[in-house]
Amino acid sequence: MEKAMFGAGCFWGVEEAFRTMDGVKDTKVGYSGGNTENPTYEQVCSDRTGHAEVIEIEFDPSVITYEQLLDKFFTIHDPTQLNRQGPDVGKQYRTAIFFYSAEQEKAAREKIGELGKSGKFRGPIATEVTPAAKFYPAEEYHQRYLQKRGANVCH
Repeated sequence: MEKAMFGAGCFWGVEEAFRTMDGVKDTKVGYSGGNTENPTYEQVCSDRTGHAEVIEIEFDPSVITYEQLLDKFFTIHDPTQLNRQGPDVGKQYRTAIFFYSAEQEKAAREKIGELGKSGKFRGPIATEVTPAAKFYPAEEYHQRYLQKRGANVCH
C-alpha cells in the first residue's frame, strides 16, 4: 500500500471523488501544510493556521497508479485558482499535492508541465507541490460526509 495526499478545495467532494476508485483502499479527510498542531475545523476555517483541507488516500499501486490518481485530481477541480475553489475562498482551499516520495514529486511536476503545455486550462496551474507534512484527521463528522448524507457532490 502507498499513500497520496491532495488538496483541491472542500475536502468533502474531493474524498467522494477518490473514495470509490478501484484500488483506493481508504480515504480520510483532514488538514496538512500548516503551522498549528492538531487544528480544528474552526481554526483551519479562520485562514490563520496555514493548513489546507486535504484528503489522504491509501491505495494499492498494483491496481491503481499514482499517475491515475493525479489524472483524477486534475479533473475534479480548477488547478488555476489560487486559494479558492468555486464559492470556497481561503488558503485552506488551495490546490496542492503533498508528495511522499521523489517518484511522486517527479510524477506531479511532470503532469503539471504536460497540462501547462496542453492548453487545457486558461491560466497557469497554481497547484503547490510540496513534501507531505503531518496529516491531522478532521473531526469524525467530516469523514465520508457526503456518503453519510446520500450525496456525491458538494456544489
